[in-house]
Amino acid sequence: MKKILITGADSYIGISVENWLLKEPDKYIIDTIDMRNESWKSHDFSKYDAVFHVAGIAHVSSDPKMKDLYYKVNRDLTVETAKKAKDEHVKQFIFMSSIIVYGNQSGIIDKNTIPSTSNFYGNSKIQAEEGIKSLESDEFNIVILRPPMIYGKGSKGNYPRLAKLAQKSPIFPNIDNERSMLHIDNLCEFIKVMIDNEETGIFFPQNKEYVKTSEMVKLIAEVHGKKIRLTKIFNPALFLMRGRINTVNKVFGNMIYEKNMSEYDKTNYRIRNLKESIIATEMEK
Repeated sequence: MKKILITGADSYIGISVENWLLKEPDKYIIDTIDMRNESWKSHDFSKYDAVFHVAGIAHVSSDPKMKDLYYKVNRDLTVETAKKAKDEHVKQFIFMSSIIVYGNQSGIIDKNTIPSTSNFYGNSKIQAEEGIKSLESDEFNIVILRPPMIYGKGSKGNYPRLAKLAQKSPIFPNIDNERSMLHIDNLCEFIKVMIDNEETGIFFPQNKEYVKTSEMVKLIAEVHGKKIRLTKIFNPALFLMRGRINTVNKVFGNMIYEKNMSEYDKTNYRIRNLKESIIATEMEK
């Protein structure tokens, strides 16, 4: 039986991973801890096999007033938590980083692509990665996860906006794009495998299929019994906006991990395909 500490009480990913692991109560004991005050520093880490560090500021902001807070929470708190875990002989530290460390790069990200951040959110993540990697040893395994956009029941961001649009709009732009995405169940299962195999290294979990935004919206509409017509009439305007407006780029741009970056052959774990994940997300609502 493994004992896991999840930092960041009430976080979407933290709660999801906790619920996923507790499907097997004979294999895992889970504790969660709030990192918003100093009380975590007196918590005994020595009883845990792994710490899953998900505490952090999740949204992207360009407000310069937020800069210091991003570095304090996403970088400094991460490194401080990892140091405590190592000092108290925890065997594994799992850190939720993000594809955001590659900034606004478009196209294919491969193993040779160098992180190049475009904002202090991404930069705070990459500095956190560098800070905890220096702590790694034979007795202290570091796992860094750089997932793409995560979606699922209760998720925030662009997915719920697109889901709402899919149920209300009769038409949607038909643009040929590809994006790496990750359903929350697939992430949870991947983290479970990381814990079971006592892994170490940098990983890039993603769904098996790349996502074309218009096809995903069409799938969402179908789940709700709606019909939506895909049209290319808006494409010229959207192509112009894609390079200038970040939201348009996120929805209709191209950003994918090369598929071999996400291959993991130590176990045949089951993950949802795109259609299954959309059905699960929408029907569970």
